[in-house]
Amino acid sequence: MSSSLPPLNAVRAFLAAARRQSFTLAAQDLHVTHGAISRQVKSLEDYLGVPLFERRVRQVRLTAAGQRFLAEAGPALDQIATAARQLMARAPVRAVRINVRPSFAVRWLIPRLSDFVARHPGIDPQIVTSTAQPDAPGAPYDIAIRRGLEGWPASLPTHPFLEDEGLLVGAPRLMRGVDEPEALASLALLLSRTRKADWDDWKQHAGIPRLRPKRQILFDHLHFVLQAAVDGLGFTIAPRSLLSNDLDTGRLACALPALRLPLTRYYYGMSPSASRETQLFSRWLDAQAHCAP
Repeated sequence: MSSSLPPLNAVRAFLAAARRQSFTLAAQDLHVTHGAISRQVKSLEDYLGVPLFERRVRQVRLTAAGQRFLAEAGPALDQIATAARQLMARAPVRAVRINVRPSFAVRWLIPRLSDFVARHPGIDPQIVTSTAQPDAPGAPYDIAIRRGLEGWPASLPTHPFLEDEGLLVGAPRLMRGVDEPEALASLALLLSRTRKADWDDWKQHAGIPRLRPKRQILFDHLHFVLQAAVDGLGFTIAPRSLLSNDLDTGRLACALPALRLPLTRYYYGMSPSASRETQLFSRWLDAQAHCAP
């Protein structure tokens, strides 16, 4: 009987596209590419031997056969999903504890975490923020992410994670006209106590060690610095790893993009006997690193 079942991944792609009347929106819902949806639907059509969609320019429409299949297959797949959720609700909690610095949690991990939850709905990610080194006593964790190789327990293998670099950023209205480093002398510099050396390192890297900004404003944490930059208080040097959302949405702009400061890369550590949940999270981290700009 199982041999008569169509490929369920293809059915899932079809249902998403049918309900949205769009391959693009279905791809967003399932966190895959437009091409992946198109290939899955085509494979289902080949399996069934009938076209399910009429393809038009920037639009798809269900055929009569597609409408019949949606009416029958949709409730069936929904019933399977409901049965799975009910079983998982009775199952023991599956969790992975992730230890990261606060700025990394807010600026990198949390904006991406919905993808992990969508891919692994039975696993609860538990975020623990700390500025301490991973070998410091404190709350236990399954996986930790830090910049560099210092401070890791000797018993905890480390894995290379994100490469990184420092960028000069500010609100777009402040960065207009900043086409050479000397223009920064008329602006305010935003600094964090945790990354005060980045400015001097960037000046050395750019070959302008004597440059002085109009004023300097110091904050306790980089997260506050970036919020101040978004609000137009001044410019700053910040890790690219923590800027992607602000740059993508236009809240921040990068000036002098050719002057990029190399930064120590990130690593993550987990026990060789890590749980399956932790191993799945580590594989997700690796995939996210490969997708990073």
